[in-house]
Amino acid sequence: MLYYARGSESGSISSAEMEAGLAEAFQKIEERGKLSKVLALPPDATRFHSRAGEITNFASRYFCEKLTDILPALGTHAPLGGEEIDRMFGNIQHSLFRVHDWRRDLVTLGIVPTDYVAKVSKGRVEYDWPAQVNSLLVQGGFDLILSIGQVVPHEVIGMANYNKNIFVGTGGQEGINKSHFLGAVYGMEKIMGRRDSPVRDVMNYASRNFAKDLPIVYVLTVLSMDGDGKLVLRGLFIGDDEECYNRAAELAAKVNINLLPKPLQKVVVYLDPSEFRSTWLGNKSVYRTRMAIADGGELLVLAPGLKEFGEDRAIDSLIRKYGYRGTPATLRAAEKNADLRENLSAAAHLIHGSSEGRFTVTYCPGRLTREEIEGAGFQYEDLGRMMARYSPERMKDGWNVLPDGEEIYYISNPALGLWAWEKKFFKEGKNGEKS
Repeated sequence: MLYYARGSESGSISSAEMEAGLAEAFQKIEERGKLSKVLALPPDATRFHSRAGEITNFASRYFCEKLTDILPALGTHAPLGGEEIDRMFGNIQHSLFRVHDWRRDLVTLGIVPTDYVAKVSKGRVEYDWPAQVNSLLVQGGFDLILSIGQVVPHEVIGMANYNKNIFVGTGGQEGINKSHFLGAVYGMEKIMGRRDSPVRDVMNYASRNFAKDLPIVYVLTVLSMDGDGKLVLRGLFIGDDEECYNRAAELAAKVNINLLPKPLQKVVVYLDPSEFRSTWLGNKSVYRTRMAIADGGELLVLAPGLKEFGEDRAIDSLIRKYGYRGTPATLRAAEKNADLRENLSAAAHLIHGSSEGRFTVTYCPGRLTREEIEGAGFQYEDLGRMMARYSPERMKDGWNVLPDGEEIYYISNPALGLWAWEKKFFKEGKNGEKS
């Protein structure tokens, strides 16, 4: 059922209008049955711009003492600190927040069979998939679970959020590993920006067959830049079924995919230090631009907050050990080495983060050394020198021409969209047989 739906390519929804829409939806939910205990599942601080923090804050004010728990959908990410909670969620009591542990405290709702996973992956993988969630969702006694987040192009599943927030955000090691690897070997360029994908098919199967008794309502946002470079809320969709996601994904495809008439020779991406502290997250600069960069082109990443490779310590160690060496090297390493084979989300990330030798990736890190960056398979440049040349304060999103005549394409936040050469995007969509 769709409780609220509003969105357009050119319109915007103010904070007051957003809260009115939330109140309208929450009232309809309450009319269907008395609520006594509510759980909120927002994203973590790496999705600060999703408006999920404000939505969670409004939910806490609307439901008051009925909202008893807030479980940020961390997936493999690091837990939020107190300052991050305050910045994103405002004046909500810290005592309401729980920490998701993706290796423990899990319940398996059911198993998606091997033959189904093989079918949707066109035979690229042959394994079953466990629909795992944090035990709080099942054992917490909630009569409403609010899954909150932004729908935007995504490298693993095509479009972020909806039931990914459940099965990855509160999911377990095996489910996360296998879903990420499925997306990687199927081909991220066939997936990104598509409403449907093999990974989404698997999670939809799990929702229909194993999670239908969980009282989940999705609160999905769609955001994009306006003509003045300001991030605005374009859509708000609230519901408990696939229609809610489909409506949001259709709008996100219109406002978050930037199709370009020709490939780009040089792209400069800035990573906000409050949001991007690892290549696990910062490689969105690679994922979201790879379909736009010309053969032999260059991606330069300004990363003042970069201090590690993985958010998870074990994954960080694997990235340092195996590096971003391309798909063939990663698959060989996973076949020969148990540590990588048992952490397939890390293997998937190494595939995603490699340009496959087609263009160069140069990182300018704030807190990693040249040896660390080059050891992981990237090129290195000095952050201070590159920040002086490509100052975010002087750059504007899109094309820029420097005083010496150099032409670059600048992106201030790669998490907000997908950039692609138009011809390549539609070619990959045709080959992937999904759009």
